[in-house]
Amino acid sequence: MNTDVLIVGGGLAGLALARHLEAAGRDWQLVEARERWGGRILSETFDGQQFDLGPSWFWPGQMRIAALIEQLGLCRFDQACLGDLLYQDETGEVHRGQGMASMQGSWRLQGGLGQLVSAMVLQLSARRLHSDSPVEQLIQRERDIEVRMTSGEIIRADHVVLAMPPRIATQLNFTPTLSEQVIKAASEIPTWMAGHAKTVAIYEKPFWIEQGLSGDAMSRHGPLAEIHDASPREGGPYALFGFVGTVAKHREAADAIKDAIHSQLGQLFGRQGLEPVSLLLKDWAFDPYTATKLDHTPLQHHPRYGRPDALKNLWNGRLQLGSTEMGAKYGGYLEGALEVADELASALA
Repeated sequence: MNTDVLIVGGGLAGLALARHLEAAGRDWQLVEARERWGGRILSETFDGQQFDLGPSWFWPGQMRIAALIEQLGLCRFDQACLGDLLYQDETGEVHRGQGMASMQGSWRLQGGLGQLVSAMVLQLSARRLHSDSPVEQLIQRERDIEVRMTSGEIIRADHVVLAMPPRIATQLNFTPTLSEQVIKAASEIPTWMAGHAKTVAIYEKPFWIEQGLSGDAMSRHGPLAEIHDASPREGGPYALFGFVGTVAKHREAADAIKDAIHSQLGQLFGRQGLEPVSLLLKDWAFDPYTATKLDHTPLQHHPRYGRPDALKNLWNGRLQLGSTEMGAKYGGYLEGALEVADELASALA
């Protein structure tokens, strides 16, 4: 197969770039190693509702994601924040009414962010989309790049965009091998949220609202360091989601983590907190298409992202990195993935 642009990675950045190329009438193909689309966007369905196990929020002022949602006919809504916040101190004692709703003012997508991915995929040419298609090797040739798939298929492309975290990109097999300078620069870019685990506890009733609580909780005691309301805009089932604060090396026993989460939800919210109808858990640190061992060390702040000079003009400009981490202004966010897709679409025009 021959193509003008091969996109490797079907997350938000890769799908957004494909939309640009299709709108411009370009010849492109997109391959994704996973069986699903979305990358770090992951929404699981329970009882007819989708719950986000990847990113959940976007914010006012992020114009690209707002415009995309409008173009696709989707709806946003405000993150729930009314009611008291809970704080659990180091001893496990729970205090009510301390602190503020940290995500107040953020937006969520009605139906979960999986709806965004599904809507984008439906607008793209199915014959150009190839899921469950891992790349085995990239070979630089005089006038193009030869990409060998694990299936044995060979794709030759004038340009290749690796729409994946830079650290994951360095694990691919390159011929000739990437320089030490390039590998070092890519390896030093942390993959946003890759070291995190996220849980969603689903309930038949929003008992916390009935108790005058917002669903927000901060803890310095249990496995969940931060909890927020994850309920749909209207109707049930209802949900609380939390970020697991335990470091990755202590999270390998998922059943033990779930048991500890159940216990903590009971400590924070009482007997009703102990009785979710389902408890979902996604540990991104152990997802081989998202995280490397370098990502297991927790980030203490939002990194300053952007494209280092060492990662520019790779293979005479035919090879590009294209994940949200390349975004100079909104790197790490959903908006950053769209920012990078816009930049690459212009560069490839």
